[in-house]
Amino acid sequence: MAESKVRKAAVEPAVKAAAKPKKPKKPESHLAMVRRARKINRVLAETYPYAHPELDFETPFELLVATVLSAQTTDLRVNQTTPALFAKYPTPEDMAMAVPEEMEEIIRPTGFFRAKTKSLIGLSVALRDRFGGEVPGRLADLVTLPGVGRKTANVVLGNAFGVPGITVDTHFGRLVRRWKWTEQEDPEKVEAEIAAIFPKSEWTMLSHRVVFHGRRICHARKPACGACPVAPLCPSYGEGETDPEKARKLLKYEMGGRPGQRLSPPADYPGRPAPALGEG
Repeated sequence: MAESKVRKAAVEPAVKAAAKPKKPKKPESHLAMVRRARKINRVLAETYPYAHPELDFETPFELLVATVLSAQTTDLRVNQTTPALFAKYPTPEDMAMAVPEEMEEIIRPTGFFRAKTKSLIGLSVALRDRFGGEVPGRLADLVTLPGVGRKTANVVLGNAFGVPGITVDTHFGRLVRRWKWTEQEDPEKVEAEIAAIFPKSEWTMLSHRVVFHGRRICHARKPACGACPVAPLCPSYGEGETDPEKARKLLKYEMGGRPGQRLSPPADYPGRPAPALGEG
């Protein structure tokens, strides 16, 4: 009964707000696009007031490691894998001394485990030898670490250090192009164009909201247009299922009444925690 109420509370605002948008009669000006983009951000903020990074972590080092592991896999699989990893290697000094074959066995479920092991040991050595065992709080320093690019650096800066940043992952890039905020494909160019639309203070939370929406409603292959709260503002409305009832069945995670990706979600998360490895 409680779970049903949570699901209804999560989905109802989206379903009520969904409506067929009006087609623009003339090409949209840049100013109009900026205004529409900011309206979408406000709607997403109302829909996902609990948006957060979906990787479990307690320290900047744990977030850095988890983000590196998240490449080419789900945050859920990373979250199911990191408890054992951090129990064995709790600090950069510990991880720097890891036996590669032993680490590979632990992180095997995340895929590309040999390359990821090399990156994790390499970045741990760098943290130990160049940064006193601490994760640096500057983008210029972070991107010098093995396996760390701008996307990973922005995740760590925004969520471990409170430094605003836009994280352009596959979900973010897909949605901002679907919303016609940009036509760029290169992540750095996407980051630059979106940064020009929003105030810096919004960058980190905007990233979370867009990714949340991409994972829950605006899916790559079959977006749930009929249950989308930003449908009236979306120039791509109709690419997915427009029937409200059919669209409702496409909703994922807490929006669809199922567990999220974190084993230890924030207290305000309205859904259920994800199961530990081997539990479901």
